[in-house]
Amino acid sequence: EEAARDFICFGNADAVVIVTDATCLERNLNLVLQTLEITNNVIVCVNLIDEAKRKNISINCEELSRRLGTAVVPTNARDKKGLDQLMDLIYDTVCGQRSLKPVEITYDKVIEEVIRILEPRIKEITGSKLSSRWIALKLLDGDAALIKSLNKYLGLNLQDDAKLSELIAKAKECLAENGIQSNLFRDKLVSRLVQIAEEIGSHTITFENKEYNRKDRNIDSILTSRIFGIPVMLGLLALVFWLTITGANIPSELLASLLSWIEGRLTRFFAWAGSPAWLHGVLVLGVYRTMAWVVSVMLPPMAIFFPLFTLLEDLGYLPRVAFNLDNFFKKACAHGKQALTMCMGFGCNAAGVIGCRIIDSPRERLIAALTNVFVPCNGRFPALIAISAIFIGGRAGGVFQSFVPALVLTVIILLGILMTLLVSRILSKTILKGLPSSFALELPPYRKPQLGRIIIRSMLDRTLFVLGRAVAIAAPAGLVTWVMANINACGISLLSHTAGFLDPFGKLLGMDGYILIAFILGLPANEIIIPIIIMGYMSTGSMIELRSLEDLRRLLAANGWTWLTAVCFMLFTLMHFPCGTTLWTIRKETQSIKWTLASFATPTAAGIITCIAVANTLRLLKICP
Repeated sequence: EEAARDFICFGNADAVVIVTDATCLERNLNLVLQTLEITNNVIVCVNLIDEAKRKNISINCEELSRRLGTAVVPTNARDKKGLDQLMDLIYDTVCGQRSLKPVEITYDKVIEEVIRILEPRIKEITGSKLSSRWIALKLLDGDAALIKSLNKYLGLNLQDDAKLSELIAKAKECLAENGIQSNLFRDKLVSRLVQIAEEIGSHTITFENKEYNRKDRNIDSILTSRIFGIPVMLGLLALVFWLTITGANIPSELLASLLSWIEGRLTRFFAWAGSPAWLHGVLVLGVYRTMAWVVSVMLPPMAIFFPLFTLLEDLGYLPRVAFNLDNFFKKACAHGKQALTMCMGFGCNAAGVIGCRIIDSPRERLIAALTNVFVPCNGRFPALIAISAIFIGGRAGGVFQSFVPALVLTVIILLGILMTLLVSRILSKTILKGLPSSFALELPPYRKPQLGRIIIRSMLDRTLFVLGRAVAIAAPAGLVTWVMANINACGISLLSHTAGFLDPFGKLLGMDGYILIAFILGLPANEIIIPIIIMGYMSTGSMIELRSLEDLRRLLAANGWTWLTAVCFMLFTLMHFPCGTTLWTIRKETQSIKWTLASFATPTAAGIITCIAVANTLRLLKICP
């Protein structure tokens, strides 16, 4: 927002196109009026005109243009209506072919008087670079960040000018004499803009149906209510997981069979070419089988989960999730916007960390970045889905075989949210003390989803992107794991030596040494943890062929996995160090090695403590061996 503001203010833009929402135009006019105070080269694009028409909202764009004194063009960007006219207006504005006389924004008598006090001296210092009237208002407003940017643009420090400083003091004294302190001054500026926007709106916007948004509000009364909001949210999440688990089984088996057939052809090719056994082992049994497992297990669930998640996003439901969670984050002394960054983390934790930029407070921004990893990202969902389906769903029968793992995944997500809130509160009360900031959350209208766009977006931007990243990282990881599994010392492979060293600690956590190795080697990407576990369990030092989740279940069970191992694995998958990409992003965003290490240690410590507590409590109660 600051970058956009600074460019509009100091970028000497040839044209500024302000895209407004036709369904709430009056509120958007506030930005239009603020921009008109800075530059005359403004074009107002009234988008979503089709949505406005559907809600029986009529906008007189000609009258709006006359009252604003600038060009106004209605558009429906989704159907590409009005875009040619918009491009023509941009061209005319850039070429100076339009006469520009924007509306003059005037304030009350006292404010206009103090503006007149400062304007002459500001013109002497800055010339015609910027609006002297706008600069006067900003100097009196005292926005330190904007004044710093202003001084940088002008190449001088306005406060260093003795005469201007004297005039500013005189202007503030005049304001004080009239009972206008700094906060009231700012309120008066905002109130005047709102008043002008309302006046323009009353002459240009017609609501044929005064209760055009009643349907949305009725839906919100359920989806965002104190009683039903959270249960509905959890129910939708469980439904998404159930559809994902139910729909992914058969495609996974078919894909595994296809990739296994390709492996057979590759093996024949290597034999025909007379390649050495180690080369076949590295490339086919190590690299190819790892990638094949990643593709066969990850692609079907992602191809179902991401379109469903994008569908909820397109409907406008995710902001309602943030609204429902806002109060919880406030109680945790964190910022409400953290709920939004947490939702971003479901796609990718690195994206969630970058999204923390929307939080103004450095303290709250840091808390959001450190705790974002507690929500599982794209790379962790396939492992959670597979293990829950094998060990939890497998214990149930009939229709419950797919419902139970979906319920378990929902509980895992809920636990991740609770851990986010708990750790946020602990950080807020210890090393990052402070009070939570308030913020206004705008709930967008519900919109009819564009199914074609959803499928393309979810497949290209999410499914194939994550899959490509997983395959790219799985290939070298598979190579390293194969080498460790096939280089022996004293008759035992390096992988087994390392697993044996870590095994006591792994047992304490309810897991084993091979699982811990997989988490360590999986630092580059969470997607490869399960493939590394599989390779570690192979007695031959190469991945066995897995044509279905049942094959995977038999392999894991043969190596000592129980439902307790599965539970501890899922808990540690939820709570362990971020992947390499996320760590690098945190380092870049915080510019601090200390906080990067903290982001590594915090979830790992939480995961270790939780797994030890769960595993040993269940053993003590003799619920599980």
